[in-house]
Amino acid sequence: MKRITLLFVCLVTLPSIAQQSITLNECYLLVSENYPLAKQSQIIESQNKLEKASISTSKLPQFSLDAQATYQSDVIEFPFSIPGVEVEPLNKDQYRATISVNQLIYNGGLTEASLHLKSAELKTKQKQVEVNLYQLKQRINQLYFSILLAQESEVLLAVKKEQLEAKLKEVQSGIKYGVVLPASDKVLEAELLKISQQSEELKSNKIALIETLSSLINQPLTIETTFENPLVETQLNSDLSRPELELFQFKKEEIENSENLIAKQNSPKLLGFATGGYGNPGLNMLDNSFQTFYTVGVRLHWNVFDWNSNKKQREALSVNKEIVANETEIFKLNTNIELNQQQKEIIKIESYIHSDLEIINLRKEVLKSADSQLKNGVITTSAYITELTNLYEDENTLVKHRIQLQLAKANYNSIKGQ
Repeated sequence: MKRITLLFVCLVTLPSIAQQSITLNECYLLVSENYPLAKQSQIIESQNKLEKASISTSKLPQFSLDAQATYQSDVIEFPFSIPGVEVEPLNKDQYRATISVNQLIYNGGLTEASLHLKSAELKTKQKQVEVNLYQLKQRINQLYFSILLAQESEVLLAVKKEQLEAKLKEVQSGIKYGVVLPASDKVLEAELLKISQQSEELKSNKIALIETLSSLINQPLTIETTFENPLVETQLNSDLSRPELELFQFKKEEIENSENLIAKQNSPKLLGFATGGYGNPGLNMLDNSFQTFYTVGVRLHWNVFDWNSNKKQREALSVNKEIVANETEIFKLNTNIELNQQQKEIIKIESYIHSDLEIINLRKEVLKSADSQLKNGVITTSAYITELTNLYEDENTLVKHRIQLQLAKANYNSIKGQ
């Protein structure tokens, strides 16, 4: 009983798998989530956290341990004697071990400036990843609409096959009753074989396209998958919202943070320190024995003059900022040129579609007449197939232009940043 139930579940489940469907927007989402490059954003964030944690340690006490043993060729000696006081000469072998603690008190905001720079670098790197992923959209468009074209062509080919099969039955009946010339059915049978070849070729091309798309979005897709035909809407204007524009802005902010960091590098630094040790001699050089000792205090360091190195670094960063501004203008110009070309492509294809519809209506009238003439034995089946093929090719051209129009609109939206 359990086996029967399991078999029933499998039979119910399999058709639903075969009828799996996917949309263009789902492909966009899947490639942004599953493409290997998407993982890089998390890696960059982890790296940035480690770098910021390392910078933050400058606020913590810094410990150091030193130890040394020396032998000196000479030591300090008093050139005179003090009556009643015996001064023991220092040993030429001396020993010292110290542990020091340094605590940063003030560095002019250098640590905070370094942390802000790392945050700016993170935003720039993550936006660069987003830009690289976004550039895959047009590749997705090309694959998706190529699959749609193959899908629609299969439908048209199936319709043509049905028409020929129906016509074959009529012709065979006509041959049987002597109305149609013998061997007329052979022409139709040959055409049906051609259709089978075309169908296999379409299927093979479609499989190759599906496999490529499946690899890009890391999603299992099969020949049975239905690719929904999207209704692509677009507004023909030049308002750009590409992620590259944000990337250029983040690069400017990164440069500004670098300028701020460099400006603070020459700020005075104030540190507190303490040193404790054990050695022979200690701080009292006249006591020739092992002693403990310590020192505490504050230290100020200020690089007053650096030969304008700091100023030159900031000037170099200003040049970088100008370069980024120039790159932004170049990107906007090139993108607007692409938009203009794509807009003209959309208008051109729309005019083609209008002509296609008129041509198809005329072809249908011609085929209707050819069908009547074939029934009355006025024309041969070859002439009929010619007219049927003409109609099929024109209908296929219409489908192709409609898919091309959707692709052009999708590419326009991708170029624009929608």
